[in-house]
Amino acid sequence: MNPFFGMSRGEVAFQYFIIVVISLLCITTLYPFIHVLSISFSSASEAIRPGIHLYPKEFTLAAYEKAVKLEGIWTGFENTIFRTVVGTFLSVLAMSVGAYALSKKTLPHRGFITMAIVLTMFFSGGLIPTFLLMKDIGLYDTRLALIIPGLYNTFYMIIMRNFFMSLPDELEEAAKIDGAHDIRILIQLILPLSKPILATISIWVAVHLWNEWFNALIYIQDQSKVVLQIYLRRLIVENMDYDLQQLMLQEGGSADQAVPESIKAAVLMIVTVPILLVYPFIQKHFVKGIMVGSLKG
Repeated sequence: MNPFFGMSRGEVAFQYFIIVVISLLCITTLYPFIHVLSISFSSASEAIRPGIHLYPKEFTLAAYEKAVKLEGIWTGFENTIFRTVVGTFLSVLAMSVGAYALSKKTLPHRGFITMAIVLTMFFSGGLIPTFLLMKDIGLYDTRLALIIPGLYNTFYMIIMRNFFMSLPDELEEAAKIDGAHDIRILIQLILPLSKPILATISIWVAVHLWNEWFNALIYIQDQSKVVLQIYLRRLIVENMDYDLQQLMLQEGGSADQAVPESIKAAVLMIVTVPILLVYPFIQKHFVKGIMVGSLKG
């Protein structure tokens, strides 16, 4: 069946133009990933070869064998998984409670409260006051410092509020007639009906927490609490890591030599792939959630 049946020539030309543009965007998005993947499976000499790397010409797993021996990467995984799982749960829970309250037309001064919350998208307390606050309340150099500062996201909460507003009021009225209070209605009625928007917000929050590094950089000093992104920064930007130095010395290399590009690429792939594997499990909810949450106001 012709997908362009019934369209004018101009409409068909526009559809082909859209296909070309989207294809180019897909290529520009996929190429860096393919490039790094190819280098990670290449030998050290092949990895430093300039030019385009679409596939490994000298296939080897040596970079991954060295990468998995680095103690720092497993410490980073432990801390990053903790921050992502616990942080996502707490963040979505906190935003759900706030969004549910803002979705109620009976909330006193709802317009003013919403405006005050939206203002936080444009103004903040600043880095130094925030740092001093975290230190004064005892969160400096703790794992909670990786979670608490980003617990609320105003944009996500507004989308969640809009989704809650799209649910029929009759459902809550029926639940209240049966004697349910607001907390029970939220947990047993609203949240189960909001799986699409919860899945959407959860993946956004999880990806942010997985990739976020700035809070860990300024709030964490204990190396046992370092997250993956800080470890990557040390390995790639600073071009050296203590664990890798020891590994090179054990294998007869020099501790002063630069980190091979293949090992950098292997570590990047090890860090990137886990969060990518989350998408297939919530993809069916993703589009529905963001569309419904963005239409109601």
